[in-house]
Amino acid sequence: MTLPRGLHKTLGLLEYFTFGFGSMVGVGWLVLMDDWLGRGGPGGAMLGFLLGGILLLPIARTYARLVRDIPDAGAEIAYTERVFPPFLSFASGWVMVLAYAIVCPWEAAAIGNLLARVFPAMNALPLYEVAGKVITVPRLAAGLILTVVVTVVNYRGIRLSGRFQNVTTLGLLACFGVFTLLGFARGSPATAAPLFADAGPLLSTILVLQIVPYFMTGFESVAKGSEEARVGFDPRNFGRAITLAVVAGTAFYVLIVGAVSFVYPWRDLVGNHLGTEAAFARAFGSRWIAQLILVAAFLSLFKVMNGNFVAATRMLFALGRRGLVHPSLGAVHARFETPRVAIVLMAALTAAAAFLGDALLVPVTEVGSLAAGVGWLSACAALVRRGGRAGVGLAIVGAVVSLAIVAMKVIPGVPGSFSGSEWIAFAAWCALGAAFWMRR
Repeated sequence: MTLPRGLHKTLGLLEYFTFGFGSMVGVGWLVLMDDWLGRGGPGGAMLGFLLGGILLLPIARTYARLVRDIPDAGAEIAYTERVFPPFLSFASGWVMVLAYAIVCPWEAAAIGNLLARVFPAMNALPLYEVAGKVITVPRLAAGLILTVVVTVVNYRGIRLSGRFQNVTTLGLLACFGVFTLLGFARGSPATAAPLFADAGPLLSTILVLQIVPYFMTGFESVAKGSEEARVGFDPRNFGRAITLAVVAGTAFYVLIVGAVSFVYPWRDLVGNHLGTEAAFARAFGSRWIAQLILVAAFLSLFKVMNGNFVAATRMLFALGRRGLVHPSLGAVHARFETPRVAIVLMAALTAAAAFLGDALLVPVTEVGSLAAGVGWLSACAALVRRGGRAGVGLAIVGAVVSLAIVAMKVIPGVPGSFSGSEWIAFAAWCALGAAFWMRR
């Protein structure tokens, strides 16, 4: 395919790791810890994330092979268009756009939640309610300001975006190392009892396992930046960055759940809807560690929004370049070499969705899990379909795992399956995609 203008080539192995890991680990570990522990207890939450990470490794290795062979910003679109009909290629790409795009307003809403933990005035000046959640002027303003900052960073070039990702990701890991070590040193295994929620070990683990795809989505974002690798970049490093991101992300989630459960009785945390920083503050009898955790959370929020913003805009760019949506989305800025129209569109969508506030947080998790599962399934199926023997076994395992993720969300009666509102949201996105397809 002849490209009208190329994207700027500047990314290296560190940037690919920080985009992969950084797009995956957000602030759920702080704002939704009570939900995770309520679902599974410490044992169920830790096992759920550990098993989820292990099950995702075949998918990660499949992406590693595909991106090495086909370094295309469209990723799933590029992989499937070679072996499946055009509509299936478009559908897989369109759903994967949702997996990334849905994270950005989530983070725009979450920043108000975080700031309110430091500045209670963030809860002043109520505007309206959505699903029982009050949207206030300061919280909404914070989300919109964050959207503007991320948009400007990305509009001005992938080099700036990559540096932003490196600083925020490495800063998070440094803070995480400090408070996690202190948590295990100060805490006790007895505090984590009972290990599982009332549903029992199996169901507790399954209820957490169902949300793992959403919180682990992002390792494959490495593929979306593959056209922006610096000259001389070893294509095998794409796979190394993807695998390292999955391993590091899995370890992060398991350790943070364990550390929180060690320092504070988890049933009290769930009953009082406390966040991770509040649990540490009460256990240590000091605010300094809570402040450190909040610094880590802000860094994490910035990087996960930036990483998913990059991935979503590259997918939109790839769709526009192929004429599957309006071709203007395939336009590249003459000076900054970024997909300028895709960036502006993504900014507008994020800003609009930010008006829904905290009502987004838990439902978005469920819709994002399904979207990621569909995208992963399409990539694994593409590798199997293209033939050959290399990597096919892992791709088959990855396809089975992906299919199970999708099934858990769409089969009625399965604990954690879609509710009516989640079906409506997903159906609306599919209908929008169908309209684009018919007007292409």
